[in-house]
Amino acid sequence: MNERQLYYGDNLKILREYIADESVDLVYLDPPFNSNRNYNVLFKDESGQESESQLTAFEDTWHWDMAAESTYHSLLTDTTPEISTMMSALREFIGTNQMMAYLVMMTARLIELHRVLTSTGSLYLHCDPTASHYLKIVLDAIFGVDNFRNEIIWKRTSAHSSAKKYGDVHDVILFYAMSNTSCWNKVYQAYEPEYLDMFLDCVDEHGRRYKRMDLTGAGTTNGPSGDPWRGLDVRAKGRHWAYSPDVLEQFDRQGKIHWPKKAGGMPRLKQYREDLPGVLLQDVWNDIKPMHNLSAERLGYPTQKPVALLERILETSSNDGDLVLDPFCGCGTTIHAAQKLNRKWIGIDITHLAIALQKYRLKNAFELIEKTDYDVIGEPESFSSAKQLALDDRYQFQWWALSLIQAQPIGGETGSKKGKKGKDQGIDGMITFLDDPRAKPKRLIVQVKSGKVKSGDIRDLVGTLEREKAAIGVFITLERPSKDMKSEAASAGFYHSPNWRKDYPRIQILTIEELLAGREVQMPPTARTYKKAQREHQHPGKQQQLL
Repeated sequence: MNERQLYYGDNLKILREYIADESVDLVYLDPPFNSNRNYNVLFKDESGQESESQLTAFEDTWHWDMAAESTYHSLLTDTTPEISTMMSALREFIGTNQMMAYLVMMTARLIELHRVLTSTGSLYLHCDPTASHYLKIVLDAIFGVDNFRNEIIWKRTSAHSSAKKYGDVHDVILFYAMSNTSCWNKVYQAYEPEYLDMFLDCVDEHGRRYKRMDLTGAGTTNGPSGDPWRGLDVRAKGRHWAYSPDVLEQFDRQGKIHWPKKAGGMPRLKQYREDLPGVLLQDVWNDIKPMHNLSAERLGYPTQKPVALLERILETSSNDGDLVLDPFCGCGTTIHAAQKLNRKWIGIDITHLAIALQKYRLKNAFELIEKTDYDVIGEPESFSSAKQLALDDRYQFQWWALSLIQAQPIGGETGSKKGKKGKDQGIDGMITFLDDPRAKPKRLIVQVKSGKVKSGDIRDLVGTLEREKAAIGVFITLERPSKDMKSEAASAGFYHSPNWRKDYPRIQILTIEELLAGREVQMPPTARTYKKAQREHQHPGKQQQLL
């Protein structure tokens, strides 16, 4: 098995069945939660009387249902006394609502993440102020209060106005370590120009600015650093030289000693800008630019985070070749940063759309190929498993089928756990292509069918093609098409490409069996689906085996 892995499915099940104890060096998770919804709704009792429309519309919604009740019961009976007491108290205080459902489901997953971390591992949980205080209580119970390290504040957006409150511009990242031996690499930030102007207050004969540093330390010693140097004895002042006489002489030959003009003054060490490492990283991060609509790395995923944010976390709490796990990996920013920094990685997501996005991202940014450079576990690999996916969740099937031809989904909600359907007007997916540089891009539209199909479906697709003024229509079907369907498709004729001087079938029928066997859509080679990730140059180094 490859040392890089993507898993499709519920991360709780995958963690329990696939990820070994003490095998992961760093966990980062950005679990879905909807802080943009009415805060009061999150605490409203879910007795079944609320209208469904009030509880939908965003992928981050959690509900108190039988699954939440069952998980809550197991947390009371199958965990430590600390976790059991904590969950009981939270339920008594919060009640049975979306917030409590969220905390129950997160607690079960955080217990598993604690299990898979090594003794030198760390966990970073990215959340917002809506639930961060509750999550901190949960993490205290699981990791222990002594292993809390920081509540990091990340400024995720620029200033904006809010009605009757201060603008919401930050997220919270809760940082917990497994022990005092957890990996910790010092990270420095650049100095502010004002700091350099103030403290680099001297200028040498070459015009270079420097600051002066004490060459002595507190206390006396009988070693070489306690001996007089250049006739200067600092022991009488209760101090010693911070360096041995040999090192002090070397500094002087290099011109790094500042000799005062006043007689009797103490020499000091010159420190130039290149000698200063920077300011140690603090717990407020406002130097990482937030994602915006014009960001070069933006891929269109609603909760995408900057790669720089994940690089900072990985550089601080992991080393070259370590294993990084993201159980809610979305569009794959953690995986991107891990690959770039030569870490091994595991990503888990519950939607086929997210897995598809990550596969495109890995190919575009690093030229990684599925099954050669990394494994995908949980996706259908046969007709029978594809049929089972269609029976389990037809919208997840639709997203997976669209990913086989790299088509952009249209209609469904991009991050939904359940894949609620939107108004697609007969279009499930789309690919655009440029056929004439002087004209607008043309469109290839896609329909996906997981049930019975008939010739009328092809006539409907032709009508949609004409209504949308699209160039090519693709019909993906789980069932085999009839002769009448093939005849209807053939009668639609061809799309002629003026740029490539080639004809392409205007209506194309592709079965899931054919796509799994490698069949491709016939279209001009300038097709574009998702925004391509920028090409990266990953950190060199030899990676180790995974588990």
